[in-house]
Amino acid sequence: MGTYPRAGSPKGERHGVHRIVAERVARCPEACAVRDPAGTSLTYRELWLRAGWMASALAARGVLPGDPVAVDLDRGADLVVALLGIARAGAAYLPLDAHAPAERVTGILQGAGVRVAVVAKGDDRRQRRLGSAPGVTRLAVPGSDPGHEPVPDVPVDEEAPLYIGYTSGSTGVPKGVVVPHRGVRRLVTGATYCAIEPGDRVGHIANPAFDATTFEVWGALTAGATLVVLPSVADLALERWTALVRDEDITTLLLTTSLFHLVARARPDALGTLRTLLVGGEQLEISAVRRVLAAAPPGRLVNAYGPTEATVIAASFDCTEESLAGRERMPVGRAIQETRIHVLDEDLRPVEPGATGELCIAGPGVATGYLGLPERTARSFVPEPGTGEPMYRTGDLARLLPDGELEIVGRADRQVKLRGFRIELEEIERAAVATGHTGAAFVAKTGEGPDARLVAACLASSAPPEETARRLGSDLASALPAYMLPSRWTVLDTLPLTSTGKADRRRIEELLDSAAEPAGAGREEAGPDLGDPLLNVLAGVWAELLGTRVIGPGDDFISLGGNSILATQAASRIGELLGVDIEPADLLLAPDLGELARQLGRSEVVLP
Repeated sequence: MGTYPRAGSPKGERHGVHRIVAERVARCPEACAVRDPAGTSLTYRELWLRAGWMASALAARGVLPGDPVAVDLDRGADLVVALLGIARAGAAYLPLDAHAPAERVTGILQGAGVRVAVVAKGDDRRQRRLGSAPGVTRLAVPGSDPGHEPVPDVPVDEEAPLYIGYTSGSTGVPKGVVVPHRGVRRLVTGATYCAIEPGDRVGHIANPAFDATTFEVWGALTAGATLVVLPSVADLALERWTALVRDEDITTLLLTTSLFHLVARARPDALGTLRTLLVGGEQLEISAVRRVLAAAPPGRLVNAYGPTEATVIAASFDCTEESLAGRERMPVGRAIQETRIHVLDEDLRPVEPGATGELCIAGPGVATGYLGLPERTARSFVPEPGTGEPMYRTGDLARLLPDGELEIVGRADRQVKLRGFRIELEEIERAAVATGHTGAAFVAKTGEGPDARLVAACLASSAPPEETARRLGSDLASALPAYMLPSRWTVLDTLPLTSTGKADRRRIEELLDSAAEPAGAGREEAGPDLGDPLLNVLAGVWAELLGTRVIGPGDDFISLGGNSILATQAASRIGELLGVDIEPADLLLAPDLGELARQLGRSEVVLP
């Protein structure tokens, strides 16, 4: 009771996942492996050859089997060469987030013991972030045979680490999840949730630092398909992005839930050319799915669920008019191949059907543990009842529905999902206190879907409240990635306390809820008169989407709580109001509102 039956277990050889790619190279050497419409394209033979050069260059720099190798590259052919080359060298790749501050990157590199980082040629912006990491050798992807060493032939078994993916940590330090080859082999072999075949074209749109890239790259290459490098939905105007997906004949795509919601609202018919669309990262809105199904549905629309610790996907649910009939909330479905899912109580005993328990995952997809954190690993990775094999405790609260589908109902801890990112609120609170601008900080998530954001409260310091909030925001921006920055700080003179003298989190969260305005609230009041009609239009759009009434020419979009999804919405709205062609990146890269206005002022804007 409360346990899913074991899914079908396809048999496969238990070696490194790159050996499956080698089999594809032997079968179809001239097939296109990677296509970058804006850059280099590679056949399977060319990819394997260049990955061999990469492995040789790593060996020449002393990289040994099992060593972590940082990868600081954008999506593209070089990224795929680097990942495959590191696997061929027997090492483990550690992808870095391009948007993470230098301080966070340095901490990750030092904590993981990285000695070599693969970087882009001449990319000063990215390489500057590695300057404060002593002892790290930078290496570009070879464009030709480096001639230093023969291509290493390293024996790699399925327990060897393939990559290390970093997630937010409740201790204030990011956690490195060590994913072995067996986890990725399980993900891509005999996949029940998504069939990829030779000749298919898999879209590559994920941030390389996040585990959707694992599905995209290894799912395509092990199947003999073509990985097509695309901009994210947030990088282009939606019409141009959907046209590119159609023109490139993409058959398979994985979208974060937030991006899917964005497309479903603006263009529910835009995804109908896909054969398989996977959506994952947060709770999926059933109304958004129904809009897409009613407009122009893809051949298969799948709600995918899985934490990094279970190698990207652990359960899936096929979304159809029939499967959604009578439902008010979207389930995450059933275990995928070679995966066992349990719903257990605090003593790891199965709960009755319909009762709430903790979702736990077992099978070869379970990660090895957290790098350098044995105690945290022992708490989260426990023996599976009945088998003794490693089982991951997700912290997600779930229940089995009468029809056997699995539904997520909440969290057992203070971890939240925001726009596909997994965030430990305590990490933000610790970082805020570490700035020295406050003695206590409290962070909460408010709103759902596109309106979701982080809001925070802090104990007042000697500085005025506005100055305390400004200093906190500024210092945190250099320590945390943008998706972890609260959009609003409420400064408290005193802390509400419980009867036992502890901080009353429930009361503080009520204060935060009352202080946080929903996106779009009070637009007429939010539009400040900045003395310039163009500035006023831009500030009004920002205020509407970011839920703040105080915007000045010196404010920037990200510091006010903006992100790529909101930037997409803002660009669309500004384009409509001013009759200009503006991209989401223009908002994200502009240093402040005034500079954005100056850039647009050089165009022929039409003021409303």
